[in-house]
Amino acid sequence: MPKRKAVPLLKDLCLGNVAGHMQSVWVKDYSENYLDDYQFRYIMGPFSELAGFLVQELLKLLGESRRLTRAALHLLLVPHLTELSLRACPGLVSNAITQLITVRCKNLSSLDLHGCSRVPSAALVDLLEGLPRLTKLGLAETQSNTQVLSAVGSCCRRLQELDVSRCKKVSPSSLLHLTYDPTQNALCCPVLRVLWANGMEPKAQCQELVMALAFVLLALPNLEFLANSGVMEAVCLIHTQRFNGAKAAPGFPSLEELARRRAAARPDSRDSWLRLPLKKVEEVDEPFLATFCAVCPEVVEAAVSLGDGPCTGWGNLSCSRLSQLTLHCVGHRGLEDVLLVVEGLGGRLQSLSLDGFSYHDEFSFCTLLNCCPNLRTFSAHLAPPPENGGGGGAEPSDWDLELLTSSFPQLRHFSLVLSGSGSPLPSQHSTVLQVSLASMLTRSPRLETLHLLCLPFPLDAVFQRALQPPSTALRCLRELSLAESQVSSHTVHLLLASDNRLGSLNLSRCRDVHRRDYDRFLRTVSKEQLELDIIWQ
Repeated sequence: MPKRKAVPLLKDLCLGNVAGHMQSVWVKDYSENYLDDYQFRYIMGPFSELAGFLVQELLKLLGESRRLTRAALHLLLVPHLTELSLRACPGLVSNAITQLITVRCKNLSSLDLHGCSRVPSAALVDLLEGLPRLTKLGLAETQSNTQVLSAVGSCCRRLQELDVSRCKKVSPSSLLHLTYDPTQNALCCPVLRVLWANGMEPKAQCQELVMALAFVLLALPNLEFLANSGVMEAVCLIHTQRFNGAKAAPGFPSLEELARRRAAARPDSRDSWLRLPLKKVEEVDEPFLATFCAVCPEVVEAAVSLGDGPCTGWGNLSCSRLSQLTLHCVGHRGLEDVLLVVEGLGGRLQSLSLDGFSYHDEFSFCTLLNCCPNLRTFSAHLAPPPENGGGGGAEPSDWDLELLTSSFPQLRHFSLVLSGSGSPLPSQHSTVLQVSLASMLTRSPRLETLHLLCLPFPLDAVFQRALQPPSTALRCLRELSLAESQVSSHTVHLLLASDNRLGSLNLSRCRDVHRRDYDRFLRTVSKEQLELDIIWQ
């Protein structure tokens, strides 16, 4: 049976009580007497005694429930805060608020100002110059510009993560000031590992952007992830070493000079500067993947676009560290083509996401799972065969087919979608898929989330087979979505009676579940006091 409603934690009850009385008790006196007195920098009161992480939880609770006011925010900016996120209340964050943060919150290591667009660039500069301990900073969708990024590079020497996505005033040249200080002739952000810089593409010349990204990649010795659609071209530029046409910006070293500095820092290997520490790459076209893995041998996560051509070069990746792979098919390929890709990676793959492939070969799905016994996450959005002979709605006659040859002890998240499947699958495809799913459920003891969407065959027998005593399947299941699939109320009641941790059940547009069934489910949840949300429409 799904988890019963637990007794709320005392901490949560207390925070809820404080949030409920924030305006009428805690804020009233401050609002009436001190709110607009900006000389009143320090506030001694109950929140000065509250642990920093509890203050942050209270801020989040008030922000998400739209109960956070300017006066309440003033009271909660306490000196012992180490983490502060204001993305839930960007409309409250002004120049005055950033001044209070600068004065009161000297110990911040993490600050998120995502969407706080009311704060002018000059105020952001003053703020960052006063917070040298930051290790994580979110400036997405703010008025950040070149001066702001220069302040980050010069003052935030401990920074490890930075987000400047969709900042309208940030240009490719701004990234140069983030990574290099021309006044000191020195590189900046020595420990930066993660940089989100999406949203510059529409207003930047492609070549200018590629040069700036190459500069960033060469200048930051510990960068593991750079989010921008131009990264692929920048890595290829570094790989080919064609820097002759790249003119250095005034006051900045050229790409060739950065390359020489990188080589000088690693005298043990003649070409060690070609090796970048990137561990995650996005938006890679298949022909460039081998180049990426040559320049970035430590890549563990990659998103690759496949065209119509044959799969080539994947055999060279068998010795790579790639363990999290997303494949997007922009051509016309069957799922069986993925087998050629994962053949050398399968035993090491922990995450596999597929989109745009067709389910041509009925045995390709189970064969693919057999290649990847150590998966933690699997997601596939497939198209049905372009032509089929109908049928496919019957229950398999032989559930003991040994289609899966291994267990999946690490699998926690599984998602399968068959788009455009208004007509039934061919009968053999349907049989193989049902048997494979039932076997997968019984062989995945740690499965926590399960999405089976738009499947054009009955799922009742799949769950009945998986849950047949003495099975212990789905014991760890927390989230189940069967939207637009064929499942009856009998299976839902079976799940409600089974031993699991189910907290979310999505039955949207399940044609065999009716209003009277939904009402019965709700009565069961209420009667048994289950902590379960059921969606149906």
